[in-house]
Amino acid sequence: MVKRNRENKTLGDLLKDFVDDNKLDKKGLDQVKITEVWNSQMGPAIEKYTTGIILKNNTLFVQLSSSVLREELSYGREKIIRMMNEEMGKKVVEKLVLR
Repeated sequence: MVKRNRENKTLGDLLKDFVDDNKLDKKGLDQVKITEVWNSQMGPAIEKYTTGIILKNNTLFVQLSSSVLREELSYGREKIIRMMNEEMGKKVVEKLVLR
């Protein structure tokens, strides 16, 4: 029989414990969250030109349909990485590749 811990925890704390115990962070949750963070941080104008976002081995690959926008964003690469990591709450993105 399983002995239960009787301390009061919030649902958020329980979910975080579950994710940490099962090592689910890298597999899918960060990928889903990074897409949401990109769209919220970059705004609707850039979201409109974003056709794909993939997080692989701490590298964020962002596919854009506008070459002009891709060039403009490349100048702020370090700021974008810092902004994304701050919003994620941990260092997830080390490199940004704009395609």
